[in-house]
Amino acid sequence: MGAMKSKIEKYELLLRQIDSLIEGEADMIAAMSNVAAAIHHEMKFWWTGFYRVVGKELVLGPFQGPVACMHIAYGKGVCGKAWEQGQTIVVADVEKFPGHIACSAASRSEIVVPMTDGSGRVVAVLDIDSTELAAFDDIDREYLEKIVRLLKV
Repeated sequence: MGAMKSKIEKYELLLRQIDSLIEGEADMIAAMSNVAAAIHHEMKFWWTGFYRVVGKELVLGPFQGPVACMHIAYGKGVCGKAWEQGQTIVVADVEKFPGHIACSAASRSEIVVPMTDGSGRVVAVLDIDSTELAAFDDIDREYLEKIVRLLKV
């Protein structure tokens, strides 16, 4: 149970840090940049970043980690599906996800959290990849959803 507690403690601290970091920031790209950096460095994920909804596709936004796919179609891959469904998707093994887009062979598991505006329309997704299988659980889902809600569109 000790490991679980420390993960929750890390996220609680991260939530407070991000809240104060982006408080009053009107520029969404600037806020996304610091949110991606804060999550990535605190949680030590392999790839952490945002894809923004631009027309009928997701376009790469601020991120931390190796180079990534720049365009993802609606409904394609884990990011496109999370956008289409408007809900968080946790993938324990990307090899088993139908239509997974392999931006890198090193990615083994993934979580994608949609970000919505005031009317509930998805405007971006937070995408996090791990080189470990089954790296994400309900704790990650709960806290990453809270973090994304801090980003006011």
